[in-house]
Amino acid sequence: MSVATVPLNPSPNVMSSLAGSRLHGATAATHGLPREYEVLPRLAGAMTNCAPSEVATEVADLLRPFASFECLDIVAVEEDRAEVLWHSVAGTQLLPGDVPIEQTKMWWVYQHQQPLCIADWSGDDRFAARREALRRLGCEYQSLCCIPLRTSRQRLGVLRLASLRPNNFSEDQVRFLHSVADQLAVAMSERLSRRLLRRAESELEVSQARFELIMSVVNRAVSTEDLGEILVEVTANTRRILDCDLAVMALFDRGKGGLKIDAIEAANPSFIADEEIRSKLAARLDRIVLNAKNGEPWTGHVECLDEIVSPAGAKHGGPTEACVIPILARGQVLGSMALSQSQGKRFTRDEVAFVSHVGAQVALAIELAIVNSELQERREAFGSESVYLKTEISPDMNFEGVVGKSACLGRVLREVEIVAPTDSGVLILGETGTGKELIARAVHDRSSRRHQNFIKVNCAAIPSGLLESELFGHEKGAFTGAIMRKAGRFEVADKGTIFLDEVGDIPLDLQPKLLRVLQEQEFERLGSNRTQQVDVRVIAATHRDLKQMVDNGQFRSDLYYRLNVFPVTIPPLRDRAEDVPILVRYYVEKYARRMSRRIDEIPTSTMEALCNYCWPGNVRELQNFIERAVVLSEGQVLQPPLSDLEQSQKSKLGTLEEVEREHVLHALREAQWVIGGPSGAAARLGMKRTTLAYRIRKLKIPRKPQ
Repeated sequence: MSVATVPLNPSPNVMSSLAGSRLHGATAATHGLPREYEVLPRLAGAMTNCAPSEVATEVADLLRPFASFECLDIVAVEEDRAEVLWHSVAGTQLLPGDVPIEQTKMWWVYQHQQPLCIADWSGDDRFAARREALRRLGCEYQSLCCIPLRTSRQRLGVLRLASLRPNNFSEDQVRFLHSVADQLAVAMSERLSRRLLRRAESELEVSQARFELIMSVVNRAVSTEDLGEILVEVTANTRRILDCDLAVMALFDRGKGGLKIDAIEAANPSFIADEEIRSKLAARLDRIVLNAKNGEPWTGHVECLDEIVSPAGAKHGGPTEACVIPILARGQVLGSMALSQSQGKRFTRDEVAFVSHVGAQVALAIELAIVNSELQERREAFGSESVYLKTEISPDMNFEGVVGKSACLGRVLREVEIVAPTDSGVLILGETGTGKELIARAVHDRSSRRHQNFIKVNCAAIPSGLLESELFGHEKGAFTGAIMRKAGRFEVADKGTIFLDEVGDIPLDLQPKLLRVLQEQEFERLGSNRTQQVDVRVIAATHRDLKQMVDNGQFRSDLYYRLNVFPVTIPPLRDRAEDVPILVRYYVEKYARRMSRRIDEIPTSTMEALCNYCWPGNVRELQNFIERAVVLSEGQVLQPPLSDLEQSQKSKLGTLEEVEREHVLHALREAQWVIGGPSGAAARLGMKRTTLAYRIRKLKIPRKPQ
């Protein structure tokens, strides 16, 4: 182990440089102590503000008026590791020679923490090996002064001055140099403290990033069923944290009996897409994992990586080193995780331990994925019927969930009572959010099929390519991915009721098959020629104008007439203004109870604002708004964000005719659709009854809903 110096003014001819750079000390004798000690505060600035390679030069420039020397160097040592952090040299280079650091003056001074002053080195046999090494290099120093740099709590380094003349340093100069060393030690202590702080912060960031990665593997394994997505994310993050050239995740392929690369991240993008390279690497990793003892990590050189991972780095920086971690669970090899880096870098023990922890968490994720896959297979083997039934048993909505006392809602409920005992099909019409599914549930609950299944299908939420399979089922091998037979919703709903929500979104090419089920109660599974017989009551719902869709050729007329056996139209909430207070109180009580809160008062101004709002989203919008209001209310008084309603109302400005029509409708609702009289709509609008009747006809306002 030898000292690594940082020369500032290297000279090809050492002795000629020494002769040219001799500094005389006559100036020091002509100046008093006060002037010498004035320079001490400036030394701290030189140590603090300069780069390590420039510190000695700055210090030498400050000391030359007071001392004669040919070389000044400062050595900083990290006490915990006993390693030289940096070595700054000023003047002629103090060539180290081929001498171990333990045999140098600097190391002796640092270890013993005692100053060392040699007046005439030619007559002193101490450190003879160092002296002879310098002499062979043509450098013969005679006077030396080495002073330890230290504080009361820390050993920091050494200040060393050398001269070609014997007896060069007087006692006064040595005392002054001790003061110089004290100043430099204080500044160096601060500098090293800042360096240690930066290193600690960096290590803390690395540790935090590693911890977050390990925890993310656990969280992702629990929340995500896609194992491939987890492996890709872990591979990319591990490479990023360790700054490697390559990261590979390979799992054991039971079919082929070897490792198969499932995720890969590389600095060389072409490597990822090269199948020949991937297979070559997988075979090499397979041999390493099989030969690993007790699943221990393996580090070493992998020949194929030199040419495929980072060719330039391998050429200029040495061979590529790999770290391979077997992924084990219950003594069984599940796969391996491999990392590599070039430029002559080596994996530290801490990095290998970190990758081992990551591999252990990945093993848990793989095991969990295997268990989930087996459970899924058993569920599918048990039958799709049980899966559907679990989602349909004990529904929250029932007939009692219908809230309101308006005349138009009462009409709907009477129609439900009439049609429910029959097996006739029902077509429920109404805007989004009016409660069409709730009415469908009420029809089923009051029918003779109420003890059988009530199967819901949202035709708009299922892609058109999968809707046929979802409704009618499929046989194994009917299409790519059909690995087993699946019962369709009609088959599961046998003897019960099926609710086709958003029936207007069913594609035209599927409508004939649906019509056949409605008329003949029979169908064939996708990929099968065997006819299935079912006994199902069909309730359909839509917010679209099916009659207009028939006229536009977007919906089959025969299917429309088959569905439209008993239409039930649900009025929008704006036509049920008297139901708004009832709904508000119902949802306030519901969400207050759910959130363990107590809300006893709804201000009159708040209720008026809610009743006057048009609620374009109908009951669903009102329900969500009340839930938000309960969340925001801190006391026992409801505090809804009414400004949201005002902003929404402003954002829905229409044409002048639309605004006029809505204003007239609002007046008619408040007057209970009475036009004349002192409390009629005409009086509220400030116009004659005949004028209002004319405006109603012009604006095409329908008669009062029954």
